[in-house]
Amino acid sequence: MTLALTVNDRPVTVSADPATPLLDVLRNELDLKGTRYGCGLEQCGACMVLIDGVAAYSCAREIGTVAGHAVTTIEGLGTPDAPHVLQRAFLEEQAGQCGYCLSGIIVSAAALLARNPSPGRAEIVAALDRHLCRCGTHTRIIAAVRKAAEMGASA
Repeated sequence: MTLALTVNDRPVTVSADPATPLLDVLRNELDLKGTRYGCGLEQCGACMVLIDGVAAYSCAREIGTVAGHAVTTIEGLGTPDAPHVLQRAFLEEQAGQCGYCLSGIIVSAAALLARNPSPGRAEIVAALDRHLCRCGTHTRIIAAVRKAAEMGASA
């Protein structure tokens, strides 16, 4: 079946079974490798994307449910030449070690800052609670989100 959606502000059509996980289409059909496969059970957050501006798991979400919607991946937030303010803040705070979880965390942080440009620590922790970071850089991740908010991440 052919499905139309917008990915990173670009209209795309894909030929896929509507039950195919969105993550599989992003990685295998659209070559967007920034969104990661972690658990496949919506438990770790590595696969987080924005769907119409709302953070959502992509590992178990069927592509048929996002037809006609806007999907933003980590690649849609910034580029190497013009990184998103969150990406800059994460680098400045050295908020990652292995980096496997960071694309999902940054996407969720972007959703948070879009709806609340000045979140407190408790709000940041709550927004990122569904993400697993096995490297233990949680303190630096929270600091990076706070720094991005101070830098004007919602702008």
